[in-house]
Amino acid sequence: MAFFIEVLVGGLLAGIMYSLVALGFVLIFKASGVFNFAQAAMVLFAAMFIAGMYGDWGVPFWIAIPATIVLMIGVAWGIERVVLRPLVNQEPIIMFMSTIGIFFALIGIAEIFWGSRSRTLDVGIPSDPIFVGDMLFQMYDLITAGIVAVLVVLLVIFSQKTRMGRVLRAVADDHQAAQSVGIKLNTVWVVVWSISGVVAVVAGIVWGGALGVQPVMVDVAFKALPVLLLGGLTSIPGAIIAGLIIGAGEALAEVYLGPIIGGGIDNWFAYIIAMAFMVWRPEGLFGEKIIERI
Repeated sequence: MAFFIEVLVGGLLAGIMYSLVALGFVLIFKASGVFNFAQAAMVLFAAMFIAGMYGDWGVPFWIAIPATIVLMIGVAWGIERVVLRPLVNQEPIIMFMSTIGIFFALIGIAEIFWGSRSRTLDVGIPSDPIFVGDMLFQMYDLITAGIVAVLVVLLVIFSQKTRMGRVLRAVADDHQAAQSVGIKLNTVWVVVWSISGVVAVVAGIVWGGALGVQPVMVDVAFKALPVLLLGGLTSIPGAIIAGLIIGAGEALAEVYLGPIIGGGIDNWFAYIIAMAFMVWRPEGLFGEKIIERI
């Protein structure tokens, strides 16, 4: 039982980190109704710039983080000005394809500046093991889980209790209707992409500190996709709960099913969980039910 609890808690903590990446996807979708394929690249982009300034240039960590946040806000402004503004009121598939272009552009720009070699990122969070009876946990995982929890609470308050949060929901429902009542889409998109950029900075720091900063982080970030499918594309709490389910299910499957059906189960089992739930509820556990009237 102690081993089971240890595996379960480890999976839950990993799931929280998946949820952190998924939050960026959710924020963009809530504001524009478009799936932001570039979110994974934004995480890598932010992590590479922090690691490059901190490790290669010797910039103090407490300066590198706010500098990267300012950079990501600048990236958000540039994306709105160059990509999104010309595509206002276009079909969602067109905007989705544009985010694929942003994905490759961000990775290319980051590699031009910093190259593609792996870097360590010491974020100053202790990684000492913690023993609770016979169970072993990592201090790093527990602290980062607390950081993510605080960020999630702030995002939920922003989404539900602020005027801008209500504006974001209105824009997601209908771009043209939002414009007709005086809402400026350009301003809304700059704000939400900036917030998503800040989330990407936090995710880049957390994942970079755990795995090192390297291009393979993009593949890890895509683990957020089954989290989105399960939780729903429009729900911030759904992203968190779905991340916990995916993380726990993935960890338990790797330990208990892996020896039976072969290794590498953690590469695809999350998608099986998401697909199984989608058969029952296609919009996800907490997504808005789509009703079409003829």
